[in-house]
Amino acid sequence: MVALRLIPCLDVANGRVVKGVNFVNLRDAGDPVELACRYSDEGADELVFLDIKATFENRKTLIDLVSRTAKTVKIPFTVGGGINSLESINELLRAGADKVSLNSAAVKNPKIISLSSQEYGSQCIVVAIDARRKSSNPNRWEVYVQGGRINTKLDVLDWAKSVEEFGAGEILLTSMDGDGTQKGYDLELTNQVARAVNIPVIASGGAGCVEDIYEVLTKGRASAALLASLLHDQKLTIREIKSFLINKELLIRPDY
Repeated sequence: MVALRLIPCLDVANGRVVKGVNFVNLRDAGDPVELACRYSDEGADELVFLDIKATFENRKTLIDLVSRTAKTVKIPFTVGGGINSLESINELLRAGADKVSLNSAAVKNPKIISLSSQEYGSQCIVVAIDARRKSSNPNRWEVYVQGGRINTKLDVLDWAKSVEEFGAGEILLTSMDGDGTQKGYDLELTNQVARAVNIPVIASGGAGCVEDIYEVLTKGRASAALLASLLHDQKLTIREIKSFLINKELLIRPDY
């Protein structure tokens, strides 16, 4: 069995970590290099670094910030935001990223998933899916791009299956409805996507307490839990979360 993972997420805008609710009303949460170092030292299994305005502002991810952040951590590191070519993927991997996360570019041109996974290995290619429940059918979800600004009308489950077929090694699944609310993950969404594919699913959006994390790793069938507000606001630490999950007899790497 593969150990379940806890992954802090650093959403970055204008060189600072930010956090909002439902993808809006962003507030400052700190310096990305300092937070990355803290979470790495606390025993996080991986980190995700997302330049959340890169695609919307039609520019590349901040390579210098990626390089400085990568140098501070001792754990695998995923970078996303504004990635739309093999050249940009290569630049980020050379800057120190272990993986890249594709979102809007993958929807626009799914071939980038297959080309990049062939070039760099599927283990390096994560596809992020930002999902929102359909108002007309709350049992289905649609894919959003451009930082949650545009509804593609794509069905999330259909897109998740396609992502796997194109060669992605992992899915980063964010519930836009749960994002930043700290009211719990969307267990139904996560469970359905995890059951639909054979690649790991990282659950994101809504963690508010240790019980939420336990539930998404069990009932939600997620392979990893993404954490942001809960850690940035210092409500819990990685060590406290891991201790709770280990006591629940989940297969978790201890904090080192």
